[in-house]
Amino acid sequence: MSRDLGATVLIVDDETYVRESLAALLARRGCEVRTAGSAREALADEMLDGLDVVVTDLKMPGEDGGELLRRLVRIAPDLPVIVLTGHGTVRSAVDCLKAGAAEYLLKPVDPDELVLVLERTLGQAGLRREVELLRRGADGALPARVAAPGSDAGGGRGRGGSAAAPLGETEAWRRVLEMAETVAPTDTAILLLGESGTGKEEVAKHIHRMSRRADGPFVPVNCAAIPTDLFESEFFGHKRGSFTGALQDRVGRFKVAHRGTLLLDEVDALPGPAQAKVLRVLQDGRFERVGDSRPTTADVRLISATNSDLHAAVEAGSFRADLYYRINVMTIHLPPLRERPEDVPILAEAFLRPVAAQVGKRIRGIEPDALEALRSYRWPGNVRELRNVIERGVVLESSERLRRRSLPEEVRRADATGPPLDLRGSLLAEERRLLETALERAGGVRRRAAEMLGIDERNVSYFLKKHGLGNR
Repeated sequence: MSRDLGATVLIVDDETYVRESLAALLARRGCEVRTAGSAREALADEMLDGLDVVVTDLKMPGEDGGELLRRLVRIAPDLPVIVLTGHGTVRSAVDCLKAGAAEYLLKPVDPDELVLVLERTLGQAGLRREVELLRRGADGALPARVAAPGSDAGGGRGRGGSAAAPLGETEAWRRVLEMAETVAPTDTAILLLGESGTGKEEVAKHIHRMSRRADGPFVPVNCAAIPTDLFESEFFGHKRGSFTGALQDRVGRFKVAHRGTLLLDEVDALPGPAQAKVLRVLQDGRFERVGDSRPTTADVRLISATNSDLHAAVEAGSFRADLYYRINVMTIHLPPLRERPEDVPILAEAFLRPVAAQVGKRIRGIEPDALEALRSYRWPGNVRELRNVIERGVVLESSERLRRRSLPEEVRRADATGPPLDLRGSLLAEERRLLETALERAGGVRRRAAEMLGIDERNVSYFLKKHGLGNR
């Protein structure tokens, strides 16, 4: 059985029983249904606001379905129209498809066939929205980021079926992937925490690939890159003519991500008014485009990411507590690369060949002394910096193996200064040890553990999530 369509559908037919029967069928499939008895009624603004698809009869008194189709193509070119008719001919089918109809079906329509056609039509509309999003990003019209493979944490060895997991063999990274793969099949909201460049977007992609939404879109949004005055239009879309410069309808990111995954990167950068609007969408899946009088629906799985302490932002009053708890159902902490030095050679080798192919060089490996230098470096820019260093080295290298001499000076000098002194990493390890010891001595009772540690009981949950111990 097909899943719910989750779409807003307008049914146009002059026969009441047809409207009612189709409306009942589509309502059972999770649709919000509007009905109109004529083309004139269908063209009212309140009917068209927030629509996903129109299903119209062809033969109607007054303006028929063909004229309605042509007018809809002019005023709402991105709105798909499915034509139904009880008097079909090859000529009328050709005319309707040439005029812009998405599909042409004969009455009486089989219910299963109509649902399948609607699923296909909505899927094609979703693909067009993704293409438009990419086009707008390429034109510089909005800060859409579609990461190239390997641009953050890299892709590689398969885990959990055909999905390729971000590379890494250390225990800390295995814990990240295990938690990601555990929560992926659910629709639970996830908060990814980690320094810039640790691979948060790649982990989010991996969760999407492992989820039931894998066939839907993955839409990453850099919240810090969207100007406050454009936020509502970019996230929720707008209607043509709703403000100066709105020359055509625009679909927002939430609608592009319908039946897929939306990644809010740098979520801490959301301004206060934007936080309230996002919270409302997460609560009921409905929002209004700028200039629309009717709500639009969107079914998205939300993943948020930040390199900031959101808990501290809540305490400081700069981030809404209700939104924080909404997006922080499950927390995954990504370790910095300096805490997983054993993964550096794996990642470096994974980056080498595609980068070499990109610049047109035949470099087949990395010399041992170069690998040692890479392993010893602290990587303040994490995995992203490692990829950039590999690319720089490949550009400078003249042999078939990447040599130490082609690496930046700060990387070449790294292993000469001895093991890195990682105060932050050491403090985190000690923090985790104390937390585990207190819980063990307290028999798992958080209140007693908090007393031993000299902290408020409410903070115990925060530290448990921080160290991936939330199930204790």
